[in-house]
Amino acid sequence: MNKKQVAITLGIMCFILTLAICVQLKTTQSGNSTVSQSLAEDELRDEVLRWKEKYDNAYSELSDSTKQLEEIRKQATQNDTTSSAKQEQITQNNMALGLVEVQGPGIEITVSDNSTGINQEGQEILDLSSLIVHYDDLLQIINSLNNAGAEAISINGQRVVQTSSLSCEGNVIKINGQRISSPFTIKAIGSPGMLYGSLTMVGGYLYWMEQTGVIVTTKQMDLVTVEKYDGVINYKYMKNEE
Repeated sequence: MNKKQVAITLGIMCFILTLAICVQLKTTQSGNSTVSQSLAEDELRDEVLRWKEKYDNAYSELSDSTKQLEEIRKQATQNDTTSSAKQEQITQNNMALGLVEVQGPGIEITVSDNSTGINQEGQEILDLSSLIVHYDDLLQIINSLNNAGAEAISINGQRVVQTSSLSCEGNVIKINGQRISSPFTIKAIGSPGMLYGSLTMVGGYLYWMEQTGVIVTTKQMDLVTVEKYDGVINYKYMKNEE
């Protein structure tokens, strides 16, 4: 082989070697890039997993807090309902006992002594005692009102309760220990028609009082105010069961 051929052969071999080196470098660079990309993807995946774990923990805590708040809300609602029910019961009891002022439909009655000696029909009354309102007249009126369904009664501002005492000491009438005198204003809450009819019908007690000469006025009203009982209710035998 002459020098020219050797030179050509060496040149071809150098070219092939150079080409092989370039290919290897490109392959190496490509591999490095793939490795770098793979490493970046792994880091990103790890970061996503870390954030997902934080999110799951936060969501779990939020869910627990929401459940706790809901439980607190339910408990508060139950407490409010129980408290409202108890307060309503207390109010109803106080109304029944006469410890609070109450309002409602009913009637207002005024009975007073007659100093003229003439009844409302213009007839002269010879029995002067029948022209005066007596203790038992008030008692009969109260009983008639109770029988007609009165829910609250007062006489001259004194509330009639289950422990009220109506007494007569000489010419002095007392209720709840307080002296009262003519004219007597009696207020009662209940069905106005029922209360009025039971007392003013023929044979009713107010009808009879008018006939005997006492001055009587009766009004049915849409709104009657009955005062509260100002005294102290004491029970001798009854006590709370513990």
